[in-house]
Amino acid sequence: MTTPTIVDSHCHLDFPDFDGEHDALIARAAEAGVTRMVTICTRLRLEPQVRALAERYAPVFYAAGTHPMSAAEEPLTSVDELITLSKHPKFVGIGETGLDYHYTQDSAEVQKTSLRIHIETARETKLPLIIHARAADDDMTQILRDEFKNGAYTCVMHCFSSSAALGKAALDLGFYLSMSGITAFPKSQELRDIFAAAPVDRILVETDSPYLAPPPHRGKRNEPAFSAHTARVGADVFKMEYADFAAQTTANFDRLFWKAA
Repeated sequence: MTTPTIVDSHCHLDFPDFDGEHDALIARAAEAGVTRMVTICTRLRLEPQVRALAERYAPVFYAAGTHPMSAAEEPLTSVDELITLSKHPKFVGIGETGLDYHYTQDSAEVQKTSLRIHIETARETKLPLIIHARAADDDMTQILRDEFKNGAYTCVMHCFSSSAALGKAALDLGFYLSMSGITAFPKSQELRDIFAAAPVDRILVETDSPYLAPPPHRGKRNEPAFSAHTARVGADVFKMEYADFAAQTTANFDRLFWKAA
């Protein structure tokens, strides 16, 4: 019996948590059925290291952008800089970008400016935008909608754990919601209900590793192999067989992240 294959649509393999372990990490992922993963660069000065991982390992693709929590510390990027980076064959998405008012509300204005630059790049390149949203639902909804009126783009709400209203706003624009280990936490029933109300052809699975490990690994370092645990919970949420949910989320990933298909 073969293990159904899935994709970890968002991880951080360049983080020091994984130093010296990449061969073993990717082998464990393959064993769990995780045959592709997108590693995310959150500070553009680190893009060469992230790119090197994608070049070294066939299952690894990458995206790059300026994380909203770093927006005030990093030089503001430009559409031209991001477009140049996006020409690499394994560069598959723009971001992560977004708004985070939980820890970094004082940099809200520069976060918004940075977000709009990333959106314009997603529009120009036709690559999906990867959004991080925390404690900023109203501003996030408004910017995503306003920018969509200026020209369509595609997008995933990564590690979605925001309100039902932001989820609906994103889905109404044709965007995707990504399930992280948070979805599998026992106290996340409200979040599972938001996912259950979404169209299953707009759902992705991710780890956001090394963070947010799902049960039975909660509290430990997360890694791409563990996206299989979240996907099993996702299958339950949508009342599907695991193999069918794995196939559906893989098809969704290939549709959105077309360069990795």
